[in-house]
Amino acid sequence: MHKSGFVALIGRPNVGKSTLLNQILGQKVAIMSDKPQTTRNKIRGVYTTETEQIIFLDTPGIHKPKSRLGDWMVQSAREAFEEVDVVLFLVDAKEGLGPGDRFIIEQLKEVQTPVFLVVNKIDQVHPDDLLPFIDEYRQLFPFKEVVPVSALYGNNTSTLLNVILKELSEGPAYYPSDYITDHPERFIVGELIREKVLHLTREEVPHSVAVIVEEMSREEDSETILVRATIYTERSSQKGILIGKQGSLLKEVGRRARQEIQRLLGSKVYLDLWIKVKKDWRNEEFLLRQFGYRDEE
Repeated sequence: MHKSGFVALIGRPNVGKSTLLNQILGQKVAIMSDKPQTTRNKIRGVYTTETEQIIFLDTPGIHKPKSRLGDWMVQSAREAFEEVDVVLFLVDAKEGLGPGDRFIIEQLKEVQTPVFLVVNKIDQVHPDDLLPFIDEYRQLFPFKEVVPVSALYGNNTSTLLNVILKELSEGPAYYPSDYITDHPERFIVGELIREKVLHLTREEVPHSVAVIVEEMSREEDSETILVRATIYTERSSQKGILIGKQGSLLKEVGRRARQEIQRLLGSKVYLDLWIKVKKDWRNEEFLLRQFGYRDEE
């Protein structure tokens, strides 16, 4: 018997959804950062064995939006509830129950899909504190399963996979066995570049950045892949920050991104980065579509 199905990862920004997805897949398909709202698209990751296939949707963190991009991110996460067989609600064991969690639980009350509470970052709290923490959440919602994990170190992720599989029905493999994600390489390359910007900048800059990969090509008789990408930001002052003194920050973004892109593509990479200003792009419908944050109508 072959089991298959779809699973949504939801939760407040920065609770470790992307880290958990990457840990389960054994490969990076979603970018990671300590900045909230790192994930903007529903990242689809595919876990396959000989007898099962689980397709994970790593949704944007659910938050109260402050821009059209924010509206789209939250709507995208909500839609995932109805598309899947299981919803994993990820919470941070060291943060405690907050207004953001209560907001999400209210959304979940409308959902017919089984919901599991996944308590992340258990490596950062004392075991005696876990039960009271879990009880607080159980009083607010009838979770079908509760699974404590450490996404960073992989603790209990096999248990999580086992309880997910109990909810899945017999079904086909939707993707070939060697698929890890259905996102094209260009998308992942752009996300890796954006991840390095998130790591190296602060305050408003990370949320104001979009990356478009303009070109990926290999010249004949060459082992090197040319990647040409544009980093868009909303203000000239942010462009200056991204360039850095004598181009130092942009060079460091390029150096770190190139290393990861080379691992992804298994080839030498020449990375050509440019920065452009698109004023207030997060509130422009046309630009949101151009940057891949809206479906074409």
